[in-house]
Amino acid sequence: MSRSILLPLLADGEFRSGQDLADALGVSRTAVWKQLNKLATETGLVVDSVKGRGYRIPGGVDLLDPEQVKAALSAEAASLLSSLVLLESVDSTNAEALRRAGEGPAAGLVCCAEQQTAGRGRRGRHWVSPFAGNLYLSLVWEFDQGAAALEGLSLAVGVGIARALDRLELPPVQLKWPNDILHEGAKLGGVLLEMTGDAAGACQVVVGVGLNVAMPQAAGDAIDQAWTDVRTLAGSTHPGRNKLLAALLDELLPLVAGFQSSGFAPWRESWQTMDAFSGEEVVLHTGPQQLAGVARGVDERGALLLETGQGVQTVYGGEISLRSAT
Repeated sequence: MSRSILLPLLADGEFRSGQDLADALGVSRTAVWKQLNKLATETGLVVDSVKGRGYRIPGGVDLLDPEQVKAALSAEAASLLSSLVLLESVDSTNAEALRRAGEGPAAGLVCCAEQQTAGRGRRGRHWVSPFAGNLYLSLVWEFDQGAAALEGLSLAVGVGIARALDRLELPPVQLKWPNDILHEGAKLGGVLLEMTGDAAGACQVVVGVGLNVAMPQAAGDAIDQAWTDVRTLAGSTHPGRNKLLAALLDELLPLVAGFQSSGFAPWRESWQTMDAFSGEEVVLHTGPQQLAGVARGVDERGALLLETGQGVQTVYGGEISLRSAT
């Protein structure tokens, strides 16, 4: 019995009797009970069982629906989308997208999952990925000028995400160089770029996006920094994960399609207006080394401009974390 059959029957949060579930699935009530216990263990979802009423998932579960997402896309985004893959569970959507890209041309492939078992952020950090709580998506695009054509892409993607959230009338967000989405200092999401192919020529790039949507508190306790989610920002006007995913793809598909020809320059001004650390004293950490200065935005290539006692230094991406000095 697949989760994809059982979960939709309980997605609305209402009670369903064991017999109704058994009849719908063509199995015994004992089999339903065993599968619900397995589902709760594997997904972390809470499944209530009340004698005389049946089973329910309190509050329901907001499942992704590829057809809903495709129906909500703009004509431009729909024309650029080659495939929308939705998995119940995967180690990492980026890892899966890289595997598929390695099998052949995959421009316009979008891979999403309800749950990641080994989700990752920058510097190999674990990305908390509870079942059906957030968005985990990876978009593949092809470039023929190698890594040089990708300078500033993660920053431009951050602008695209911010624009998608704004279109859904969510509160303004800030961007932290080089790849974080923040709201009032708390982390809302992040971007992870990975590449396969020729670093100096034809390559395929995976744009990974993780966005906290309705993070369960128990899962959030594993995050080692302040965080927030779309549900907190939106309150009663929460748009739902399918609408969110469509809005993100509306922004990101045209962005990656045009980035090789435009570069980061057209995105720079928008990024600067959302710079979370603009004019602040910061400390850059790269391995054991630290460099203190004042953040002065980014240049046309997406490099951080750091004002130090020796003047303004240009800092490119890499194993660098940015922390406020205050």
